[in-house]
Amino acid sequence: MKNDSAKSSILSRRDLIKAGAGIAAGVAATQAIPAAAADKAPVQHNAKPRRPGRILIKGGTIVSMDSKVGDIVKGDILIDGKKIVAVGGTLKADGAQIIDANNCILIPGFVDAHRHAWEGQLRRINPNAATLDQYSAATHLSFAKFYRPEDMYVGNMITALGCIDSGITCFIDNSHNARTAGHSDMAIRALMDSGVRAVHAAAGPQAGDWDHQMPQDLGRLQKQFFSSTDQLVTLRIFAGPVREQWALARQLGLRITMEFQGAAMSKMMDAFADENLLGPDVTFNHCGNLAETTWQNIKKFGVTIDVCPRSDSQYGLGEGFPAYQKALDHGVKPGFSVDNETSYSTDMFMEMRTAFHIQRAVATNRKLNGDTNPPAPISVRDVLECATVNGAGCAGLSDKIGTLSPGKEADIVMIRADDINLYPSNNAIGTVVAAADRSNIDTVIIGGVIRKQHGKMVGVDMNHFRKMADDSRRYLFEKAGYKPDIFADSFKL
Repeated sequence: MKNDSAKSSILSRRDLIKAGAGIAAGVAATQAIPAAAADKAPVQHNAKPRRPGRILIKGGTIVSMDSKVGDIVKGDILIDGKKIVAVGGTLKADGAQIIDANNCILIPGFVDAHRHAWEGQLRRINPNAATLDQYSAATHLSFAKFYRPEDMYVGNMITALGCIDSGITCFIDNSHNARTAGHSDMAIRALMDSGVRAVHAAAGPQAGDWDHQMPQDLGRLQKQFFSSTDQLVTLRIFAGPVREQWALARQLGLRITMEFQGAAMSKMMDAFADENLLGPDVTFNHCGNLAETTWQNIKKFGVTIDVCPRSDSQYGLGEGFPAYQKALDHGVKPGFSVDNETSYSTDMFMEMRTAFHIQRAVATNRKLNGDTNPPAPISVRDVLECATVNGAGCAGLSDKIGTLSPGKEADIVMIRADDINLYPSNNAIGTVVAAADRSNIDTVIIGGVIRKQHGKMVGVDMNHFRKMADDSRRYLFEKAGYKPDIFADSFKL
């Protein structure tokens, strides 16, 4: 792309400032953009999230997902700074901020192992899409080509705040629209400004003009934004089956994420396995229609995978349904991922339910069709593990998040079990997996910071948020020549 595109992006960001979007003015798209304070984010914080010295969450039903901690019918969690320091029946902490968790269920924050966050402006633009080509028509082949750096910021901010609101405290941002260095800068800046925990997996776009700065720009991003490993947002590469890209990632000490499905890709990865290129630093998305040898290699080399219960069934990927049961058949515990919001919602509750019922259907179908050793039905705890513990593994953050354990960082979701759609709650995990939704989430804490409380996002100016989204969407629609039809059966330019 030419330099004049970068100049126009600077002007556009200045226009956003005049509109109250709060993006720093006068900073070239390719220059350093420091992580901003919360009050500098496009979504203004009326009340800055507080990090008190200590927080004591009292009287909740605790689903720790840690076998050593166990489940507690009524207990407390003590947070000091960003870490959990104690989980128990009755705890005391003089001077701590008290959160009353009576009639609430406490779980680890959900981890979405694969999300294309830049598409936030395009929520449900293509709800009836039934193929990958139809998904691409409404993203890569149309609007994506016109994204400016500030549109990357807006898309990532919309997605990040939606994740926090729905209890997803961490996600892997598969960012395959980095048309310039500035596009990556602004995508990262949005994640940092939002307060979410995220893994930014950078990659170039799939169509249209771009600077071809990836993957070599990863070194600059690492130095500019990720000098510390002790921060909420971390970096990895979103790569194809390209040996040089994998080698660069490992040279920089970065993990690798790849879209992965189909016989051809399966054959390539078996060759990678023969060269000892696979390992636990690799995460595969989707994993449909793989050869038996490939599943064996995934298990052998400790590759982490995520399956997409709604995406794979929506777009007919792989075998047409998520590879959840295939993973279980081979002793692989997958994470779950939302993938995108262009066809459906942002929440992990629906991924868990979809996976639960599809697995039950697959197990029954195999039994009825003569399988002499059909899979056992999964439990609600199994799918909650996928949405928390296994997702943390995909993110490379198992040492920090995924369970409510002393010593881990405090990523906690508090669900009100006395809401009308949940009361009475006769099974805590069943309530979370089979019945709860984002409206039942009372409190979300990320790294010891309260980001949602009493059912409301902390410090988010919704008028500002809507204007930010509307301005970016209007620009993209005009550039692509798209005429919105809110009742459309299919996406058409």
